[in-house]
Amino acid sequence: MSDARQHIVYPVSRKVDHIDVIHGVEVPDTYRWLEDPDSEETKAWVEAQNRVTFGYLGAIKARSGLQQRLTQLWDFEKYGIPFHRGDRYFYSRNSGLQNQSVLYSLTDLEGEPRVLLDPNTLSDDGTIALSGTAITEDGKLMAYGLSTSGSDWQEWHVRDVETGEDLPDLIKWVKFSRAAWTKDGKGFFYSRYDEPNEATKLEDLNYYQKLYYHHLGKLQSEDVLIYERPDQKEWIFSGNVTEDGRYLIISVGRGTDPKNLLFYRDLSKPESPVVELIAEFEASYSFIDNDGSRFWFLTDLDAPGVG
Repeated sequence: MSDARQHIVYPVSRKVDHIDVIHGVEVPDTYRWLEDPDSEETKAWVEAQNRVTFGYLGAIKARSGLQQRLTQLWDFEKYGIPFHRGDRYFYSRNSGLQNQSVLYSLTDLEGEPRVLLDPNTLSDDGTIALSGTAITEDGKLMAYGLSTSGSDWQEWHVRDVETGEDLPDLIKWVKFSRAAWTKDGKGFFYSRYDEPNEATKLEDLNYYQKLYYHHLGKLQSEDVLIYERPDQKEWIFSGNVTEDGRYLIISVGRGTDPKNLLFYRDLSKPESPVVELIAEFEASYSFIDNDGSRFWFLTDLDAPGVG
């Protein structure tokens, strides 16, 4: 054991007498006070832990050499898989050591690419991350989600691909969701929770997610509720529009369980209901494609080796 390690003095972690009763079982939680990230005691504890940690790491003689070598190995150009929408191509690129890859667009594969969105410029300290993108079929508009300081909460914006300017649209209180444009590009589907308590939004549990449709140019308060299940607080919904634009496919999940349900709605018929196509959590189902009303799925139902 090194001398540096022998002389480490760890901060005192105060214990409390706190017991939760869960399904009739007593579960002690002696460090419950640490669940309040804004208390002065928690902040002081974190600062003390950081002093110990970084003090020890800073004393490792090989650390500088390892950092230099890893930086050297990681410093190479990286590209994402390009894709095509309308008359445009899109791809991501990292010059080598950028914290986040930059999204580019171009109208000709031999032309000069133009920066569509550089998430590295969104904040001075790099705490705003690009958490998702969705581009209309004609390639003219991009919905994109941003998250701050590692939070799962997202805010979605809409950008004009040609001008690079953002439209007024702003979607908040989104978590664990994508954006799925309709074929005509007039709006997109997304999932969100009710507006949380601002003071405790980073600690509160989130239940009763709802699937909405946002019509481009309208306020979020005018968004149309597509589906909700007040009787199933843990269900989360992911919407996807089929390539022909006719159907909205809704995948329903529960936490980290790989099994899911699949519902759909016929978008060609106004006010059509959501149909529960697969209504039991029996297997994992992924929508592949459709030919009219015939759907294809990838599933592990009755697959060899699946318990």
